[in-house]
Amino acid sequence: MRPTSLRALAAIANAAGMHMRRWDFVAAYLQGDLEQNEVVYCHAPPGYATLGADGRPRICRVAKPIYGMAQVGRRWQRSLFPWLLDFGFTQCKSDPCVFTLSETVNGTPQRLTLGCYVDDLFTLYTHAGPGSLYARFVDALTQRWN
Repeated sequence: MRPTSLRALAAIANAAGMHMRRWDFVAAYLQGDLEQNEVVYCHAPPGYATLGADGRPRICRVAKPIYGMAQVGRRWQRSLFPWLLDFGFTQCKSDPCVFTLSETVNGTPQRLTLGCYVDDLFTLYTHAGPGSLYARFVDALTQRWN
């Protein structure tokens, strides 16, 4: 998310009387997936034998994204963004890291706006009570990325 988008989200929350909360995904980079047919190798981590039985350096095949990989942030994005779209969010054209969702719940129009920056999710919402759009989103989010 661009810095100007975060400032705009804060201004919108203030002007519209929306609540704003920041979510931090714990070990987000480890929760992404490698692309199909993507093969990544690395040296054995500290504490493991660095040489194989034949005396050559031991190489490990990476099964999931790990910290330090150049593409790890993109893999996390490729996991989160489709999930948000499947939930019903619309991706902003001017900043692809900003998403919006509006629904009427029990006759009350409710809005949810998200901004994603690395492994932080900035959430703007109009209603937070049980059964609200925000509560439903939080439940689904915590079930998917506990």
